[in-house]
Amino acid sequence: MSLRTAVRLFGAPFRSVLQPCAANARRPYAAVAQALSVLENELDTIRAAGTWKGERVITSKQGPHINVDGSRGGEQHSYLFIYLQSSRLRLVVTDGVFSMDGDVAPLQGICDLAEQYSALVFIDECHATGFMGPRGRGTDELLGVMDRVHIVNSTLGKALGGAAGGYTVGPKALIELLRQRSRPYLFSNSLPPPVVGCATRAVELLLASNEIAQSMAAKTMRFRNNMTQAGFTISGTAHPICPVMLGDARLASLMADDMLKLGVYVIGFSYPVVPKGKARIRVQISAAHTDEDIDRTVDAFIQTGRKHGVIS
Repeated sequence: MSLRTAVRLFGAPFRSVLQPCAANARRPYAAVAQALSVLENELDTIRAAGTWKGERVITSKQGPHINVDGSRGGEQHSYLFIYLQSSRLRLVVTDGVFSMDGDVAPLQGICDLAEQYSALVFIDECHATGFMGPRGRGTDELLGVMDRVHIVNSTLGKALGGAAGGYTVGPKALIELLRQRSRPYLFSNSLPPPVVGCATRAVELLLASNEIAQSMAAKTMRFRNNMTQAGFTISGTAHPICPVMLGDARLASLMADDMLKLGVYVIGFSYPVVPKGKARIRVQISAAHTDEDIDRTVDAFIQTGRKHGVIS
């Protein structure tokens, strides 16, 4: 099985024949080219406005230029709405999982809104592919909206173990357009053969059985439940990214150093990677971890947490 075929079977059981809602069916998919062009021209503006790491609402109601709303909107995640001047195409773009907190996007509500406003839905699944959902197909499978999401972008370099490369799944017309217009596709070298072989085999394993995905879910909840019972605060819900919230940047760094002395390698995250006052140690559960590995890690957290007064 080729990597392209494996990814198509894994990520698009519905999308190969998917049609958008009736209002969108009249709009040529080639209009996606306008969205891509606008985004390419506006990336610097978005970064300069401080939106690259945060969440914002971005709209364009008066022309092709995107106006950036710099307000943060509290703790709630805002989603990227792009409205082209002609309204030929509306595109809702969101992460499936927000990686720093392990939050899952409310895709059912997003799809409801998209259908209400005749929009397509685009999700980035880099932190969901391979382990979220009953068979590891991602957030849209987990939330039962695979037939309502039109475009999925993801990576081969995280859970699939390929270390490089990625893919986009969507309507055939869009994929043909990307092959002609996408800069990363046009100006990148081909993936190394070992990466292709590794990623293809990973997808084949996920297609053959749900054992890996179910194992990941069980290991994740083992760590989260045991850490919570010990008195730690773990952000997110049911995601293998398990941020141990500490608040203080120095504390996160010192605890990570002490964890390494106990044989557990974890990283402390603090501003500007995360907001001030939201420092954490970000733990990532892997299919390769055993129950003994997880229990040992929890014990190390308990020991260092007591040392630094995080728990009693």
